Amino acid sequence: MASHIVGYPRMGPKRELKFALESFWDKKSSAEDLEKVAADLRTSIWKQMAGAGIKYIPSNTFSYYDQVLDTTAMLGAVPPRYGWSGGEIGFDVYFSMARGNASVPAMEMTKWFDTNYHFIVPELGPDVQFSYASHKAVTEYKEAKALGVDSVPVLIGPVSYLLLSKPAKGVEKTFSLISLLGKILPVYKEVISELKAAGASWIQFDEPTLVMDLDSHKLQAFTDAYSELESTLSGLNVLIETYFADIPAKAFKTLTSLKGVSAYGFDLVRGTKTLDLIKSEFPKGKYLFAGVVDGRNIWANDLASSLSTLHELEGIVGKDKLVVSTSCSLLHTAVDLVNETKLDKEIKSWLAFAAQKVVEVNALAKALAGEKDEAFFSANAAAQASRKSSPRVTNEAVQKAAAALRGSDHRRATNVTARLDAQQKKLDLPILPTTTIGSFPQTIELRRVRREYKANKISEDDYIKAIKEEIQKVVKLQEELDIDVLVHGEPERNDMVEYFGEQLSGFAFTVNGWVQSYGSRCVKPPIIYGDVSRPKPMTVFWSSTAQSMTARPMKGMLTGPVTILNWSFVRNDQPRFETCYQIALAIKDEVEDLQKAGINVIQIDEAALREGLPLRKSEQAFYLDWAVHSFRITNCGVQDTTQIHTHMCYSNFNDIIHSIIDMDADVITIENSRSDEKLLSVFREGVKYGAGIGPGVYDIHSPRIPSTEEIADRINKMLAVLEKNILWVNPDCGLKTRKYSEVKPALNNMVAAAKLLRTQLASAK
Repeated sequence: MASHIVGYPRMGPKRELKFALESFWDKKSSAEDLEKVAADLRTSIWKQMAGAGIKYIPSNTFSYYDQVLDTTAMLGAVPPRYGWSGGEIGFDVYFSMARGNASVPAMEMTKWFDTNYHFIVPELGPDVQFSYASHKAVTEYKEAKALGVDSVPVLIGPVSYLLLSKPAKGVEKTFSLISLLGKILPVYKEVISELKAAGASWIQFDEPTLVMDLDSHKLQAFTDAYSELESTLSGLNVLIETYFADIPAKAFKTLTSLKGVSAYGFDLVRGTKTLDLIKSEFPKGKYLFAGVVDGRNIWANDLASSLSTLHELEGIVGKDKLVVSTSCSLLHTAVDLVNETKLDKEIKSWLAFAAQKVVEVNALAKALAGEKDEAFFSANAAAQASRKSSPRVTNEAVQKAAAALRGSDHRRATNVTARLDAQQKKLDLPILPTTTIGSFPQTIELRRVRREYKANKISEDDYIKAIKEEIQKVVKLQEELDIDVLVHGEPERNDMVEYFGEQLSGFAFTVNGWVQSYGSRCVKPPIIYGDVSRPKPMTVFWSSTAQSMTARPMKGMLTGPVTILNWSFVRNDQPRFETCYQIALAIKDEVEDLQKAGINVIQIDEAALREGLPLRKSEQAFYLDWAVHSFRITNCGVQDTTQIHTHMCYSNFNDIIHSIIDMDADVITIENSRSDEKLLSVFREGVKYGAGIGPGVYDIHSPRIPSTEEIADRINKMLAVLEKNILWVNPDCGLKTRKYSEVKPALNNMVAAAKLLRTQLASAK
């Protein structure tokens, strides 16, 4: 019985690629140094999978930034502003598209479906001249083959690539991206031909957009694309991989009717309804790649349950046509549980990271083939039973408090207009008030202090002294820049979710459980294994300390319940909304303690609210209802004079704007600049927004420093669609990934732009 892995984490067990990328970007190492680290990681991954007995091992899932940008490079779809003049695309052009450079901004970045992974959005139009400009897929196939691994090269499918793109600047928004299919397929044919010539016997096309609600025109594009590719694909086994949700019945019919395709991959963890389609309509003689091992969470597979499902599928498709697989790429989970030497032993027995999931896939495949490892299955069953019966999972008081939330919508008693008036009397802010999103640069020295404190190498007193000095520095800088509402810079926090999880019950933490978010940015999601509560205040000391250093308003900085949920590995033994309500109650306690401590502005970040939106429209209303309700729970008890902010970043918000309004925050700061000010189109189309709003005026994920004039121009565009008395001026996101040499001039220009506009508005009266 065969086994398959959709994709694998690429950062390395100790984030080797992250450090190599950052060293290269900082000009501390060469391209050759970076390429060697990457090659060593690929070799290690391929050998690991081969050693575990995996038959269908993927190649070309490794990336220096993301797989969609790799496809953009393969197709030569480089926007003109990067000055590419043809030939093989190198690191300069590639990383300029991803990160921008001193003279031009980066391309838009957005979330990869409903994950916390991001991709660089292709910018396309009728005039793009596609050409075969990156031979990465073929090079990596040959590299694996030289190691004795006959891999399955993986490409983003042509239709999904176009559906994930956007019209370039200056191209009509109504432009049909699908109309470019005929222009990109010749490049795909060249790639396929080279892979065949190199000896490939299988090829995998990832077409995850098939799980979306697609109209008949878009579904027809899949039929057209693979009909056009059929002759080129002749002689290859072709796998079309889908993931992240159930595949709709019409899309299933389209997929299983595609010409030249011999295998179909389905997510049977998040797509349980797909099983019914397979049982009733799976075509005879085709391979089924059954994604029964969860690629998006860290819980050990229930092997007995999965084996039962596989036996059922075997009866439908036949023993020789069933392949055991992961539900999606393992990119979305941590790398290897072996590296977790400090994790509680009982909790550790409940978990499986990417390396362990590879073993699970192969164990299931062997069991299907009559070679069941009884000891492995028995240990797995014991761990499953331990998790179900462990007293540390359940807290009855928390369960009762969360159950009692039903029946109320938890809105503040006064409407937002009246609250804003009360807040203005207290805060006395100018028109176009300036602020930042929360974090300031995390220097090497700051990271050292936190690391030494965690390792008990410095005392608590020394740690507090160092953090207070950092806060004082950040407060002084903001006052010198003349920012209106200050932040303390979050020097005590490595991560906005991990920090809170460490102080809440029901959470566990890893040492090396890193997951890539974008580029070199990695996050270490906490593990929610049980009921959640707040034993004691989490941020009050630091916020109060910061407020005592200035007469200006100081924001209390919290992460919202939906973001904590969506950026954690969440328990899978109860509905997600129940866990979210528990977190909301914990944050509510913190909000009220901040208010008692004299903090008049409290930001509750919901950066990931949009990210959790289900891919299928039929499931979205229910999610938005409990997600928005969870946010309102956190602040429903505060006074009118306490100003509640929230922040959202790097997603498409236009389709959920009414839910954002329903959150009833006093002020929302929201990503805007990197997505070509897409957000503003909502207000141009007549959506009325009465609360405070700060669409980001510059992109913090690029090292580029915007000029005062550029920022002023952005503010003017906002003033064309938003009232001046509700508009805030702020960056897109937190500043932790930037250097002070970038932050100081950028914020200086931002404040100067706000003052320039205030003067112009005053003289226009």
